[in-house]
Amino acid sequence: MARKIIHIDMDAFYASVEQRDFPEYRGKPIVVGGSPDGRGVVATASYEARKFGVKSAMSSRQAIQLCPEAIFVRPRFDAYKAVSAGIREIFGRYTDLIEPLSLDEAYLDVTVDKLNIGSAMEIAKQIKQAIKDELNLTASAGVSSNKFVAKIASDMNKPDGLTFIGPSKIEAFMEKLPVERFFGVGKVTAKKMKSMHLHTGEDLKKLSEQQLVRYFGKAGKFYYSIVRGIDERPVHAERETKSLAAEDTFQHDLITLEEMYTELSKLTEKVVLRLSRNQLKGRTITLKIKFSDFKQITRNHSFTQPISDYQTIIDTAKELLDNVDLEDKPVRLLGISLSNFGVLLSQPKPGNPYQLELFD
Repeated sequence: MARKIIHIDMDAFYASVEQRDFPEYRGKPIVVGGSPDGRGVVATASYEARKFGVKSAMSSRQAIQLCPEAIFVRPRFDAYKAVSAGIREIFGRYTDLIEPLSLDEAYLDVTVDKLNIGSAMEIAKQIKQAIKDELNLTASAGVSSNKFVAKIASDMNKPDGLTFIGPSKIEAFMEKLPVERFFGVGKVTAKKMKSMHLHTGEDLKKLSEQQLVRYFGKAGKFYYSIVRGIDERPVHAERETKSLAAEDTFQHDLITLEEMYTELSKLTEKVVLRLSRNQLKGRTITLKIKFSDFKQITRNHSFTQPISDYQTIIDTAKELLDNVDLEDKPVRLLGISLSNFGVLLSQPKPGNPYQLELFD
């Protein structure tokens, strides 16, 4: 039996929440992100701003150049999380097989649905309508028999779109798909493919699996399968937290170690707080550094036992930083993340100084 997969993607989520909550923003170009006066980055933009070419991850300075009338709004993540919880509650009326990808998008497996509706398209319609009626927001949905195609479909008729690509249409659809739309194909890989005269799925289909692996590594196996409409990845109801991180892009480049130490201290405090909230400990600390020329490096250190305390994290981050050649390299961004988690199984009993840990 073919699976029934829905991919729901909220439309310009952060910006739409701002326009919903603040009537003065409605119909105007809204950019959620950092200030254009500094080194802010666009988190998302309303459709009014997107018409001018404003995109997520673009610098706020570039955004204001493209759209001088843009209104910049600082993110309100608590508000977005609250709305996301409401969206998740709506999903849960139809299925428990929900795989959230972020606050504003998720996969749903409705092969067997709670209400015995049977039609994935009807379920997608009802979900979209519930989001509109109860949350006053719009979402786009893609429906297909696998995750890859459902995700592509959800982006085809935004905003407020609903697109179905049935099993019999998938292979022809994949043949026409530009290579840059394939999962895992970034700018570098797309450029490489086009230099090899590989522009669409149909072009990729002409290569054998061995050839694709030779040219593109392990991803070649995925390309070989998906261009033939094969994607067996299940919808995972619970996505394991892989890492917790904090990073910051600075108004002015950092030059001295003292400045960097100060910022690392602030980042460590954020990471420790997030670890505490999630009751997690990790064994690998990673330091991320982006220089003023946008070159980026990472350095990491792993422990034999999981840790979560401020002092160990800050000391390790400083040591990793000390081992980087910073001469004549102003720093634009710093980040700290903890990964390789152990999961707490039980609290220590009185008189027992140890906690049970189950490691990855």
